[in-house]
Amino acid sequence: MGEMKDMLDEVNSSLAGLKRDAPEFIRAFHSFMEVSEKGGKLDNKTKELISVALSVATHCKWCIAFHVKNALVAGATKEELIEVCQVAALMGGGPSLMYSQLVFKAIEEFSN
Repeated sequence: MGEMKDMLDEVNSSLAGLKRDAPEFIRAFHSFMEVSEKGGKLDNKTKELISVALSVATHCKWCIAFHVKNALVAGATKEELIEVCQVAALMGGGPSLMYSQLVFKAIEEFSN
């Protein structure tokens, strides 16, 4: 497959296990995520772009895969994703810049 698609599969598998083993927790977290990500003053695409930047700044490769895919589905462009990586690098320094490479891999894998 591809590295980022494999990451997304890992996320889905992990969440399926948690749903089985801790269903109340997963229901609560899913509800929290839905409320946080739905459109309001900020649309869903903007919120997904913010999530990509935060994923890069916190060095979460699984989060990068998850949110880059969601951002692309929400209509984000490669150029917008590059800009959020720049902001993440500004706030997170060199390590965040290095994690930005995963965003580019995810764009390539999820755009095909």
